Amino acid sequence: MFEGVLATLMTAFRGSTFRSMTSAPVRQPATTRLATTRRYLMCSPTYFAVEYSINPWMDPTRPVSTEGAVAEWTALKETYERLGHTVETIAPQPGLPDMVFSANSGTVIDGVVLGSRFRAPQRAAEADFFRTWFLDRGYRDIVMPEKINEAEGDLTWTGDLLLAGTGFRTDPGAHAEAQEVLGVPVVSLQLVDPRYYHLDVALFVLTEATPTSRAHIAYYPAAFSPGTQRLLRRLYPDAILATEEDAACLGLNAVSDGRNVILPKEATTLTTQLHTHGYTPHPVDITELRKSGGGPKCCTMELRDRTR
Repeated sequence: MFEGVLATLMTAFRGSTFRSMTSAPVRQPATTRLATTRRYLMCSPTYFAVEYSINPWMDPTRPVSTEGAVAEWTALKETYERLGHTVETIAPQPGLPDMVFSANSGTVIDGVVLGSRFRAPQRAAEADFFRTWFLDRGYRDIVMPEKINEAEGDLTWTGDLLLAGTGFRTDPGAHAEAQEVLGVPVVSLQLVDPRYYHLDVALFVLTEATPTSRAHIAYYPAAFSPGTQRLLRRLYPDAILATEEDAACLGLNAVSDGRNVILPKEATTLTTQLHTHGYTPHPVDITELRKSGGGPKCCTMELRDRTR
């Protein structure tokens, strides 16, 4: 599949195929979406707090309830389990209040683990705890990045491409490193609004690509540069476009299994759009977690183990 994707992209950037891609039949709303079981890695917010500010959402002077964050996280974990997914956990560590956001600490594709290297020094120690977790569970293809790379915060697997965000956290050079380590084609996307500091708060995958169909995604256009907006329109002409209001409540920091979509409860327009396209939304409360700029996806690393 990857070789075909690369050939398509190379031809597309010469011009003619991009035009044909944009005129491809638009995906029609499906009456039945197919869920696939997933395996996730999560970390309890036992030590959750907002003690510093590394994104526009974080205000250390604002009251935060650790108990409330634990309740939100527990409800999210139970939602995954109720939907038939497996949830692994890593032990939280004192002094690392953002370790709950496990998506930022690794990208796993076909059993290969690309770890993280955080831009903010306050989070740097998280990376080694996750590396140890993978080693203790038998993973052997583990690479810790040389470039700043905040993992699934900025790397989104679509089933045939790795969409890679940059602009605020992950270094552009990390995209080539991810392609080399993970062995999948990478497409770089430029983020321009500091509220959407990671790709996973501006875009998510609803249905992964198959050999016969493109991925289905949702995103907030204004989070991206004009050139990236044009690229996304060409690659995903049938994408769901989120409103400013839904993006501003972190509505795109969502998780989909192909049918069920777990998203913040305030994203009401997006919830309606999902219904229209045949998905089943599962709204959750992220009142406390959002105070650190995180939501369902931030709390969820997907473990894509070797399939062959």
